[in-house]
Amino acid sequence: MNPIEAHKEWRGKIEIISRVKIDTKEALSTAYTPGVAAPCLEIKDNPALSFDLTRRGSLVAVITDGTAVLGLGDIGPLAAMPVMEGKCALFKEFAGVDAFPLCLDTKDTDEFIKTVKYLAPNFGGINLEDIAAPRCFEIERRLKAADLGIPIFHDDQHGTAIVVHAALLNTLKLTGKNIGGITVTINGAGAAGCAIARRLISVGVGNVILVDIDGIISRNNVYENPAHEELKLVTNSEGKSGGLADAIAGADVFIGVSRPNLVTADMVRSMAEKPAVFAMANPNPEISPAEAKAAGAYIVGTGRSDYPNQINNVLAFPGIFKGALAARAADITDEMMLHAGQAIAACVPDNMLSVDYIIPNPFDKNVAIEVARAVSNV
Repeated sequence: MNPIEAHKEWRGKIEIISRVKIDTKEALSTAYTPGVAAPCLEIKDNPALSFDLTRRGSLVAVITDGTAVLGLGDIGPLAAMPVMEGKCALFKEFAGVDAFPLCLDTKDTDEFIKTVKYLAPNFGGINLEDIAAPRCFEIERRLKAADLGIPIFHDDQHGTAIVVHAALLNTLKLTGKNIGGITVTINGAGAAGCAIARRLISVGVGNVILVDIDGIISRNNVYENPAHEELKLVTNSEGKSGGLADAIAGADVFIGVSRPNLVTADMVRSMAEKPAVFAMANPNPEISPAEAKAAGAYIVGTGRSDYPNQINNVLAFPGIFKGALAARAADITDEMMLHAGQAIAACVPDNMLSVDYIIPNPFDKNVAIEVARAVSNV
């Protein structure tokens, strides 16, 4: 179906359905007045009961300002709504978690943070979405520091990084390489690229090279973006300089979270033995899988569902929030994210692992269950 016609027909991808049937006077008096006064007073005396006596403990807010929507950029809060609705539909479909889209009409960081704080009592978790870097880093950091008592999770950063970690774990099994001895080149130093770099460094990748529009992030340069200033000290251990071609030469893994058609066949040919190419730009990757394979790529992944090895954060966020809500966690910690990545990788049994199957299918309902279990057990 044509996407515009489909969305016209749907008139939105989510709806609110009552969990109780109010068809008698008794049901009305229990669900509303006067019966509703009893749980109100219980919550007044013990606010934590809001998780048990309302839907709060099973409800996530998906919040954006519309400044970095998919590959479309700053298209504003109204135009961001179809994506936020879709995200909420994925929460429900893959993890049974209710989610509500909120598109805030402000680019003021303080106002955004203040609004989320005001809204927090309604939800069991906050999923930040499609907020431009570097503001997204500050917004997440300050909201987490505000200690709202519920998890704050920027999926564009951490969800993507968790799934990349899972894909890398299974790639290493197939290539026989040691995580501490590999070089990973990341093209795109926005929210996702920076988070992937941090996650891979934290799990022991030997050398991470981060590339932005101006070239390789290097400790010899000064950056306005605080995230780049931080990462220049822990990436590019060999001190490379130059552009993407220089960064990718000799690398074991390429990760693209940037723009279409930036990687050439010659760049792939310059990589190390049995190279892995995760070209994740959407809707069109940095290099097509066919071209990457023809140039010698051993494993190819993209962000698309019509190619093998879809590296997509839908494998992460539904289960992560399902587990965090079940555990009534106040935060989603680095340890939870580490275990989530390992759980995703483990959903591909060793005897089924292949170059075209390093990451589970998004429609494998077992993924969210295993991720939730891993997160809630931390």
